[in-house]
Amino acid sequence: MPRVLTIEDDAVVAGEIVAELQSRGNQVDWVDNGREGLARASSGDYDVITLDRMLPGLDGLALVTSLRNAGVQTPVLMISALSDVDERVRGLRAGGDDYLTKPFAPDEMAARIDVLLRRGQPAARTTVLSVGDLRLDLIERSARRGDVELDLLPIEFRLLEFLVRNSGQVLTRTMIFERVWGYHFDPGTNVIDVHIGRLRRKVDPPGLPAMIVTVRGSGYLLGMP
Repeated sequence: MPRVLTIEDDAVVAGEIVAELQSRGNQVDWVDNGREGLARASSGDYDVITLDRMLPGLDGLALVTSLRNAGVQTPVLMISALSDVDERVRGLRAGGDDYLTKPFAPDEMAARIDVLLRRGQPAARTTVLSVGDLRLDLIERSARRGDVELDLLPIEFRLLEFLVRNSGQVLTRTMIFERVWGYHFDPGTNVIDVHIGRLRRKVDPPGLPAMIVTVRGSGYLLGMP
């Protein structure tokens, strides 16, 4: 059972985080201030941490910086009402692994935690990814569906790699935009939908079971054919 430490001074927000993560099989401990949070996090007993940016006693930036300086590499999801790009960059540069702005959807928060948990698992270096009959070679930067090689642009390969690495998981447009394009999602753009459409035409040609699935109102997932 994954162990999660939630450091959040707002009891209502903390309750939402704890309830959502516990419902998904995680063991969650909650503290409401930065100093106690640092003490708990420094133990190394947790698999992932959710960290509020603004905390009494010790703020989130100072806390995650202290953890990294001490050699604690537990993945950290920073959560904050401060949504401008500069604040997000500061959080990530301080040592945060991901940054989620308030208000947030609990299922997106849980999805981000799942991604961090998988990323934190020790594993041998992977050079080939596969789901069903879809295969990606990360060294050659090539992709095949069955016996057919897919002619992908670099951005399409990165997008497909992100989908494959998180197969079976609903990925929101925000998550895709930030991980594949590398900067803050603009809800007014349709760039993700355009690229998903182009990628779908290559991965899911007529006559083959569809692998890229649109989850209405949530995002996309890649599943077994």
